[in-house]
Amino acid sequence: MKTLAVIPARLASTRLPGKPLVSIAGVPLVVRVLRQMQRCLSVERIIVAADDERIAETVRKAGGECMLTPPELPSGGDRVAWVSERIPSEIVLNVQVDDPLVGHDMIDPLVAAFSNQDTQLALLAKRIDKTEEICSPDIVKIVFDQAGRALYFSRSPIPFERNSGAVFYKHIGPYCWRRDFLLEFFSWQQTPLEKAESLEMLRVLEKGHSIKCVPVERDTIEIDTPRDIEVLEKYLALNGDSVVR
Repeated sequence: MKTLAVIPARLASTRLPGKPLVSIAGVPLVVRVLRQMQRCLSVERIIVAADDERIAETVRKAGGECMLTPPELPSGGDRVAWVSERIPSEIVLNVQVDDPLVGHDMIDPLVAAFSNQDTQLALLAKRIDKTEEICSPDIVKIVFDQAGRALYFSRSPIPFERNSGAVFYKHIGPYCWRRDFLLEFFSWQQTPLEKAESLEMLRVLEKGHSIKCVPVERDTIEIDTPRDIEVLEKYLALNGDSVVR
């Protein structure tokens, strides 16, 4: 198998309890993400990595595959690595359960970046259109070189706009790893810049490895609060909802 997509799904959430199971226009959030991945031609197998049997039951009823991961795993990335250790593949996608608009137009170009054997990790870079996002610490900004290799990630505005005309990009959506590199990454200790910014991608850069940034035109709507649900349902009402219930 070449490409495995893993959707880490944790029931506990401070801002939105039971997040994977919340209903979005009548469809559980985790099922929405699953359906989006099923449309991706580059993905051969999809597994929801859950920490609760209620999530697993919902996924199985929708015809999906689920693995229950140890509850003590500290992050979604750790759950992805745990699944990847048990299911061999060449490439592993970490698809966030709070990102139901991530689709084939984003996933397939990410996987295509691995046709270059030097690519170990790839992620999406979206040009920032909303001025308020530039200074928001919740938005992870990226700068990258002319070959699309990441130079730095920050919660602060980068680049510093001493002269007008700067273009700002943010990281959105999934991570795509070469499996061996993913497993190696999770054996490393946290690094100083990673701790300072609370951004694990800086661990990759601090260790001297490259990250491929794949530009994307479309934005996503991440689900973290009840207000986000309202925004997404309004978006679906205006743009159509193709997810099968």
